[in-house]
Amino acid sequence: MAQYEHLPIYKKAMDMTIYIENIVRGFSRYHKYTLGTDLRNLSREIVRLIIRANSEKDKVKTLLALRDTIEEFKVTLRICKEVKAFKNFNSFKHAIEEAISLSRQNEGWIKSMRGGK
Repeated sequence: MAQYEHLPIYKKAMDMTIYIENIVRGFSRYHKYTLGTDLRNLSREIVRLIIRANSEKDKVKTLLALRDTIEEFKVTLRICKEVKAFKNFNSFKHAIEEAISLSRQNEGWIKSMRGGK
């Protein structure tokens, strides 16, 4: 298996996953076990997809799946904001900024794999 710990996108995804784990802990019981579970699972899936993409020869298919998972994660974050699951707006702001940053890094990785088209 290829090394992945050095990848900036992996580091960002791990930081985001830890952040989500800590933020969901502060959700109300109702949101913790519904939307919070979705956020936690999606953040871990993002990390898994990054590891998988790094070890594959043809990365584009997995990177496209990663793109979809990040979009799903961002939509779930927005739903959490709308139903006021976050304790404060800054928690949401930080989480969505991290997700957007991951999305940009993923798009750059896709472009580099496709030859910059």
